[in-house]
Amino acid sequence: MRKLATVRTVSEIRPIKGADMIVLAVVDGWKCVVKKDEFKPGDSAVYCEIDSFLPVKPEFEFLRKSSFKRMGDQEGFRLRTVKLRGQISQGLLLPLSVLDRPAESGEDVTQELGIEKYEPPTPACLSGKVVGPFPATVQKTDEERIQNLASDYDSFKEHLFYVTEKLDGTSFTAIFDGEFSVCGRNWQLAPDDSNSYWQIANRLELASRMQVLGRRIAIQGELIGPGIQGNRYKLKQAELYVFNVFDLDQFAYVEKEEVATICEQLSLQIVPFIEERFIPESIDEILKIAEGKSVLNPQTQREGLVWVSGSGQKRISFKTISNKFLARGGD
Repeated sequence: MRKLATVRTVSEIRPIKGADMIVLAVVDGWKCVVKKDEFKPGDSAVYCEIDSFLPVKPEFEFLRKSSFKRMGDQEGFRLRTVKLRGQISQGLLLPLSVLDRPAESGEDVTQELGIEKYEPPTPACLSGKVVGPFPATVQKTDEERIQNLASDYDSFKEHLFYVTEKLDGTSFTAIFDGEFSVCGRNWQLAPDDSNSYWQIANRLELASRMQVLGRRIAIQGELIGPGIQGNRYKLKQAELYVFNVFDLDQFAYVEKEEVATICEQLSLQIVPFIEERFIPESIDEILKIAEGKSVLNPQTQREGLVWVSGSGQKRISFKTISNKFLARGGD
């Protein structure tokens, strides 16, 4: 389960130009607008990330005007990226008193506060019959945001990274381990040509092609197109762009060169390559680099970038989401 609410330390308080009542609190790689004098550097606080869905409780009622949302039958408050006085603010910083008990830095309090990850309604084209959870033989595809890796950032600077565009769609995994199966982000889906996952798998003849390849692997990519995330790339039909190939026998991702070879053998597209480079000096700089136009459609902002270095146990990977994308409602 994703740690949406954790106990963290405020590292810095910055003024906001033209604002007397609010300031910017820096927590690891995140920046959050808070009331002036509510926190000071060195304070412990509960930080709730964007994508958090907070329950309807008296202590969260101040969020109703800005953040009230329904998720299925549930009512709650969804945290999104916002801009206040020209300043990007991501997440919510709460005093430790919200826990009504002592807490240690790094402690995960997501469940204690009743917080869940916000999941938008599933489009009809992506619905399907679930036959089981995402298989334990394959790693899931959700990369960590760089803001949550602030303590490791300096150690990353010696590594050369392979940088690709992060596409805004839905996660797709096709697995061949003697039998063929298709999964979304969290579930394995029954064969059904009415949903986009199986439609793309059948159109690309993945079952037969992966069987001929003769390897126990998983193909992981982003499914984009009509009915998916607003189809920001303006595609006429669903398309799959591969970003990972996972070796089931090694329980490890294969190297990028091998990904290219396998995709060529299977006649699959790969996510757009941006460049190879070292990371810049600061998290602020790397987030700025995430901004830009999409390779697939230069008329739209890209969601961000994915950074990968090395392979196997030495593999480092993370994502940087564009603040321009988020500020326009992309989260």
